[in-house]
Amino acid sequence: MTPDHIEESGCQHASRRRFLKQSAAAAAIALAPGAVVKAAEKGLDETAAGYFEKAKLQITVNGTSHELSVEPRVTLLDLLRETLHLTGTKKGCDWGQCGACTVHIDGQRALSCLSLAVMQQGKQITTIEGLSTGETLHPMQEAFIRHDGFQCGYCTPGQIMSAVACVREGHAGSATEIREYMSGNICRCGAYPNIVDAIMDVKKTGGTL
Repeated sequence: MTPDHIEESGCQHASRRRFLKQSAAAAAIALAPGAVVKAAEKGLDETAAGYFEKAKLQITVNGTSHELSVEPRVTLLDLLRETLHLTGTKKGCDWGQCGACTVHIDGQRALSCLSLAVMQQGKQITTIEGLSTGETLHPMQEAFIRHDGFQCGYCTPGQIMSAVACVREGHAGSATEIREYMSGNICRCGAYPNIVDAIMDVKKTGGTL
């Protein structure tokens, strides 16, 4: 193969790689809501993220209202941790499989790693930081301490948020039911029996949730 052929082949490969990058970026932007994003008119490549326009977002977190400008690709989890510095909500798998990032959206439990921030317009978000009242712990937090419902503690915020929702939803009628409705929250330390005991304790004592 001559040098000219080598150079031509290299150019073709480079062009193909650039075409694939541009196609992927264009497809990603095309799937995003038109009201919040606008594709750049030219030069789509690996820097396409820079073309996203920020959207206005009004959100209430733990009773405090926030007026923010966010990129449409930002998850609620990253907004809470990186922008609002509420690091109690943990980033575990980042794929919606471990439950460490569980929060309440308008009173319903949700995985914040799978929830886009821009979709929470006008909604009420509660994180683990918002459960206690000043220095007074939430009944579920007290129960987790009382029953030693954690070891390393990394999954505990998500466990507690799901546990509160489990009782509110009426799914704490038995240990079997609790295990079923808490199955989305993984504890690698294996504190499951104590977690179930804590939830049953709160359900039995009728703590205000």
